[in-house]
Amino acid sequence: MGKIQALARRRKPKSNLYDLLIVWAGRIRPAFFFGRSDLRPIIVAKIRRPYDRPRRLAGPPRWTIMRIALFVPCYVDQAAPRVAIATATILRRLGHEVVFPEQQTCCGQPAFNTGYWPEAAKLAAQQIRTFLDAKADAVVCPSGSCAAMQKVFYPTLFAGSSQLADAESLSQITWELSTFLIRKLGVEDVGARFPGTAVLHKSCHSLRELNARTEAQTLLRQVRDLTLVDLPGEEECCGFGGTFAVKNPDVSTAMGEIKLEAILGTGAEWVVSGDSSCLMHLAGMIERRNLRPKTIHLAEVLASA
Repeated sequence: MGKIQALARRRKPKSNLYDLLIVWAGRIRPAFFFGRSDLRPIIVAKIRRPYDRPRRLAGPPRWTIMRIALFVPCYVDQAAPRVAIATATILRRLGHEVVFPEQQTCCGQPAFNTGYWPEAAKLAAQQIRTFLDAKADAVVCPSGSCAAMQKVFYPTLFAGSSQLADAESLSQITWELSTFLIRKLGVEDVGARFPGTAVLHKSCHSLRELNARTEAQTLLRQVRDLTLVDLPGEEECCGFGGTFAVKNPDVSTAMGEIKLEAILGTGAEWVVSGDSSCLMHLAGMIERRNLRPKTIHLAEVLASA
């Protein structure tokens, strides 16, 4: 932590927006901001539109056709709807039915992580009703962070309550995208092609809560024309951490700079991650310094052809 502390001390203190953010987040309603964005119709239209005939990969299918509910994180909904569309594209290409329950909202993780559990429970209850009502075989999310909230922390949040059984039911069918493809479907090659060199940034929740340590690499190594380069300190946090970045901006930025230096040392053209929140943090630092690497979500790489 010595290097991080030294970098953080060098920075001019910024105003702390933490309390303001939490007060605002605690007032989120399912139909406001996270639940109904201006970009929501784009996601719905793209998912519902007719697709080309599903692509069948070589060899016999190792799965049955599933009804999959797409869980779109609020920051994907607001800032990167292309990630949700790419996720739907991958799953449809594999022959599955993809539905988008429009009543879904924020999973409640920002409030949960900062101790506002009653506020988090209100949002979580909406998620549980929405996804169980969808009658899906699986709920797939292009984010290790938000998937971990539903899969790991909803049973904790509702422990001892009448909603625990429903929380556990949703937990059992919730998957992060890469773990769903590898562990549930047994698919390593989705038929993607993406020219270039890339490093993979693993998000903390994927690693530590979902134990997803190799799934993304396995998928990326099967992408045609893509060279995957090892990233030193690949299991180290990028410094974002959701509300951590708001409460501790200097430490967050210092951690991001360490991660960025490791990325630059590889010479890679692309930074790939399964979490748009981490990519947003890193992309901001890259763009402010006018550096070469570009950021892209794992789903976008796997949906390319």
